[in-house]
Amino acid sequence: MYWEDFAVGSEHSYGSHVVTEAEVLEFGREFDPQPFHVDIDAAASSPFGGLIASGWQTAGLCMRMLVDNVLSRSTSMGSPGLESLRWKRPVRPGDTLRVHGTVLARRASRSRLDMGLVKFSFEVCNQNDVIAMAMVTTIMFGRRPAAAQVETDA
Repeated sequence: MYWEDFAVGSEHSYGSHVVTEAEVLEFGREFDPQPFHVDIDAAASSPFGGLIASGWQTAGLCMRMLVDNVLSRSTSMGSPGLESLRWKRPVRPGDTLRVHGTVLARRASRSRLDMGLVKFSFEVCNQNDVIAMAMVTTIMFGRRPAAAQVETDA
């Protein structure tokens, strides 16, 4: 997929991942050792009422689903960063997550003729369509080679 393949307003859903208790505990112990991510008993008496995944784990799972379903079959050239990232609802063991993406805007790079930028809104939703995480980011994509553009425009 090239920059030209992303139409403003287009929407797509990607992936599916069942969050397990073991992976929540493992990620929490390694990267975010707060009690509600690493201790089942402490999590039960936390404001969340049980074990929850780190928001950073949710972001990582989102990234994995995007790579597996979009970026690995595109001309992705990375990203200059996130515009916003919000954790809306806790992700719990047993949740099945998927990503819903919407193309918000796109523009050709002014400094690199071979690149365009696409602004996306991504929502990580659980099995009940509850939004757990929302982010807005821009991704850089390679543009279709000029010869191919002429052929598709004809």
